[in-house]
This record gives sequence, structure tokens and C-alpha cells, in this order.
Amino acid sequence: MSASLTSLHFWVVFSVSFISLAFTQDEIQFIYHDFYEEPRLHRQGVESIHSNGLLQLTSSDLELTDGNAFYPFPIKFNTSSSRSLSFSTTFVFAIVTEKYNPGGNGMAFVISPSTDFRQAVAGSYLGIFNLSNDGLATNHILAIELDTVQSPEFKDRDGNHVGINVDSLISKASAPAAYFSDIDGKFKSLFLQSGNPIQIWIDYDGKEKLLNVTLAPISIPRPKRPLLSETLDLSQILLDSTYVGFSASTGVLVSDHYILGWSFNKGGRAESLNISRLPSIPVRSPPAAKAICEPRLNIIVLILAVVAVLITILAAVYFVKRKKYGEIYEDWEREYGPQRFLYKNVYKATKGFKDEEVIGNGGFGKVYRGVLSSNEQIAVKKFSHDSKQGMKEFVAEVVSMGRLRHRNLVKLRGYCRRKGEFLLVYDYMPNGSLDKILHTTIKPSLNWFQRFRIIRGVVSGLLYLHEDWEQVVLHRDIKPANVLLDNDLNGKLGDFGLARLYDHGSTLQTTKLVGTFGYIAPELVTNGKASTSTDVYAFGVFMLEVACGRRPIEQEGLTEAVNLVDWVTGCWKRGAILESSDPRLEGLYAEEQMELVLKLGLFCSHPNPAARPSMRQVMQYLDGEVTLPDIPPEGAVTGLFSENNEASEIEILFTGNSYTSAHTRSTIDSVFVVGR
Repeated sequence: MSASLTSLHFWVVFSVSFISLAFTQDEIQFIYHDFYEEPRLHRQGVESIHSNGLLQLTSSDLELTDGNAFYPFPIKFNTSSSRSLSFSTTFVFAIVTEKYNPGGNGMAFVISPSTDFRQAVAGSYLGIFNLSNDGLATNHILAIELDTVQSPEFKDRDGNHVGINVDSLISKASAPAAYFSDIDGKFKSLFLQSGNPIQIWIDYDGKEKLLNVTLAPISIPRPKRPLLSETLDLSQILLDSTYVGFSASTGVLVSDHYILGWSFNKGGRAESLNISRLPSIPVRSPPAAKAICEPRLNIIVLILAVVAVLITILAAVYFVKRKKYGEIYEDWEREYGPQRFLYKNVYKATKGFKDEEVIGNGGFGKVYRGVLSSNEQIAVKKFSHDSKQGMKEFVAEVVSMGRLRHRNLVKLRGYCRRKGEFLLVYDYMPNGSLDKILHTTIKPSLNWFQRFRIIRGVVSGLLYLHEDWEQVVLHRDIKPANVLLDNDLNGKLGDFGLARLYDHGSTLQTTKLVGTFGYIAPELVTNGKASTSTDVYAFGVFMLEVACGRRPIEQEGLTEAVNLVDWVTGCWKRGAILESSDPRLEGLYAEEQMELVLKLGLFCSHPNPAARPSMRQVMQYLDGEVTLPDIPPEGAVTGLFSENNEASEIEILFTGNSYTSAHTRSTIDSVFVVGR
């Protein structure tokens, strides 16, 4: 009798456990406001759960890493029935980067037949695929990617987009990150790496075979219109048993990827998340040890760099003299010269300066693309024998660029001289000049985030030239044609053929008028004296050109020429300054940021040099450290941009056509201007 009762008890416990397990595995709806809740997620990689329940997939302390988290039980789909494939999910995420630094590489919501991603690769592969399985139909994976790095090999549209991916990192459909405003009736851009929580809704209707993806800031209710709608037959993609979860990765660029909350429902609408219950994102602060070590590391790197440059120069001198290849060094080369390349190496790199390798032309000559024997790509500027700049401009560029080191300046790698030919060797910029992209009809054009980053990069470079280097460097030819874009579309200021150097606290002793029409400050026409303020003027016109997509002077009709500064001022006076923004942006920009750039561009290009800000003040305004005063265009401003931001006796008047007078324009037309 006792044995029978024991046996009966065992079968009851076994049956209850089996039913409970079966129920758990067939569960079709769940919600997480805290990732300590049961059932615990299946996790892999560098992910972690914070004490407040926040799920972190990657850390910005680690490069080339990935992390993923999946619901621990498989979701049962009947792929033979379209209706049973319907599902709905929503989650809140945040991508946090260090201030002003781009991050990477992104994250994705993933539906996969397995939770084992140990063979997946970080970086652009998002911890989902690798080189051998990307694009294979046997993956049976659906991923909704939130991509923060543009990868040309995967045909990414930009570095801030949402994509629908099937078995591959090449998206079937994608769009720049944005949300539909039910109030304004138009899409507004979202910056995925803003560090702010963003909510996403993903819904699949099995009957209609339609997948919708919707985004919005956490403070805004779900928009009525999705960002993406794509027709997909998931019965041809998913398996009957599959898992749902997330994956994120970092590359050389790094970010913190967080999931704050998650709701999922198979067959119906996912339950709404209670935003007030979601965990907060931690405030990231640099470790104290890192703050102490960085100055020491910078000193060591600087010493090593100086030693390396000295060794390189000495080796180049010895090698050139020994081989008797090229000309004898002159005094300026001994003092300022960077690496001197052998002519035959540059000749081979450019395939004998063939026309097929030409990537640019100017008043100085041509620019060629080249590949060194080490497979490094270079750009070679070859000065023409009959160039007006000639030897003088060649020396100016070597002297001014030879010792400059800044991430937003095109790096001069070296130079070469032979039989009257002057050659400068630079790092190759794969995306060419900003001018070519800004004024082309080829799509896609630059988005606002990319343009603002380019503007800020040029500001950083000019601040270094004007204030932070051992001497003051005047560029004297700031314009989009002289701003080159690297592989990540970062702006780098180049072409220092007109640059001049002088000591801090002194003034440049020259009265020769040089520059490009449209970017020349009015005082240069009257006295010919260049200064940091004349560089600021040209940069102000540059800012307006990048924001508006218009050249400084545009011809309308046969006789009328429209001045960009006057045109933007007119829009401001009408109370519609945003109407001057580039129409190709289609309104996808941060309005406050656009308004700041337009007004700051006008202040920088003011005809009174004393009224213009310094580049350090421009940086403070762009970074939000100082708020730009709300000054009407027809009002008077006293000392707006004095050194200490306090009032002075300077009075600035904004009138309809004060930026470039008719007298100034006629004078410019009658003088020699170097336009390249």
C-alpha cells in the first residue's frame, strides 16, 4: 500500500512538472520591466544586468566585442499557416557614446532558430553573422537592425539608419532613423546614438504578410505611421521553432548598448510597457586612473613621435645623398621638412602620373591617386611648371603642414622634388571634397548629422591652427573644396598653399589679397591684411553653404547674382530662417541645431571684424557650453562676441544688405584673387 502511494505521488509530481514545462515552452506572451524577472534571459558575450535591472549588451570600454540576450524558451510557429506567424513586440533601447565621439556598431532585434552565436563576428556583423554565412538562406534569421556605422560593403545608406534584414546584413528595406509626428504630419529625424531612450514597435501580420517598424522617443506615444513597411513571407524564412532576442556589437568605434524594457506577444498586440517602471541609464564617467595616465601617455607618444620624425628626416637625408637621387636640401627643408619621398616611388605609386589616376584639378596643377608598395593609398599634388603659386606656394604648404598634427587636418605625409617638379604626398581621402558631395545631384546626399559633424570638425581644426599650435596659422582659403572627407565622412581641412604663419601676439606682415571670391572678408579688400578674423569670415560663409546647400554667390537670370549671406539674412528677417536650409534634407534635422548654425554663420560673416566671434567661441556655441543670444536681425547688438563675452563699445547693426556692399563687390572684381 505504501509503495502504491509512493508511486502515485511520483506520477502526480512528474505530470505536473511536465505540464508546467510544456506550458512554459508554449508561452506566447511576456513582458520585462526588469531583467532580473523570471524567466531569466539566455545570455552570451560581454552583456550584463545592472543592479536596477537594466540589460547592457556591450560596453564602450571594449573594442571588437559582441553580446546577445534571448528569451530562454523557443517560440512555436506553424510555418504552414500564415496566420500563426503573426507577432508583435516593443522594446526601449539606448545607445550611449562618449561626448562628440562617434560610436558603433549598432544592435538588432533577432529571430533565430538558435541562440548559439559563438561563430558570429563583432563590428559590422553585429554579432549575428560572419564572413562565411552572411547571405545564406540556411540561416533562417530575421533581424531588425539599428545601425550606427555606415558599412559600404553592406550597401548601408548612412551611419544612422534602421533596416529589415533577412539572412544577411544587406537590408531588404532601410530608412534613416526618424519618427512620424502626428502633430506636424511629417517625419522627424532621430539620432540613434543620442544616449536618450528610444522605443521601437515591430509588428508582423501573417495574413497580410506585412512587417511594420515604428520608432519614437520614449516621451512620445506610438506614432500612427510606421517608419518602414515591407511585404515579407516569413513562412519561407523562419522555422517552426525559433528564438527571439537581441544582439549588439562594437568595432574600432564603441558604444554602450542598453535594453530598458521588452514586451512580446505571438498572435496579438504586445502589451504596452509602463515607462515609469523602466530602469534608468547610468551616467558614464571616465575612470580616475585613465585621467591620470592619459597626460603621461600623451607625453610619451609626443616624445616618440618627435624621435621618429628626427630619425626619418636623418635617414631620408642620408639616403638621398647616398643615392644622388633628387636635389640638394635647402635651408627651409632642414628646418621644416617632413619625410622626403623618392621620386621613383611616387612615380610608381601613381602609375607614371596617368590621367586615369587624376582625382582633382586646380590652379596649381593636378591631384593623383596612388598606392605605395605597402598597399597604403595616397593622394599626390603635383605643382605645374607654369603654376602661379610655383615654388613659393610649394614651400608654404610644406612649412605650414609639415609639423601640424590634428585629426581634422589632412595629414601631409611628405614631399618630393625633382628637376623643377614639386610633389606633395597626403593621406588619401576616399570620399573626396565636401564641395563635390554638397553640390551634386547624386543621392544619397549628406544628412544633417553628417553635416553638423563636418562643421564641428572644421571648427576644431581651425581652433588648433589659430590658438592651440605653437604659432598662429592662417589658412586664408577656407571653403568646401578644401575640406576633404575620410571613409567615415569626417571633415578634414586641407590645401595649405595660401597659409601663413606668425607668432602669437604679433600680426601677419602681408598686404597681398588672396582667397576665393565669395569667402573674402570685406576688410581684406581695403587693407589686404589677413587675420584670424578673416578666416572666421570665410568659415561663416562655409557654415551657411553647408547648411543651405547653396554656393556663396549664385547667378539668377542673366544679370542678377544672389549673395548667400544676404539671402539667409532676408529669411531671418521674415521670421523664416529655417526656410534657407538645404531642401535635400527634407526637413530631417534638429531645428534648434540648424537655427544655431545659420545664425552663427551670419555672425561669423559679419562685415565688422570686431563683431565676429573667435573660433574658440564658435566651438563653445556649437557645443552648447554658451547659449547664443536671441538677437533679432534688425536689432542692435553691443559687444556680442567680445573675448570675455562681456559688453564692449562695439555696436553691430543688422540691415538688409550690410554683409557685402556694392562698393565692396566692385572692388573685389577689380583685384587679383586666387580662386581654386
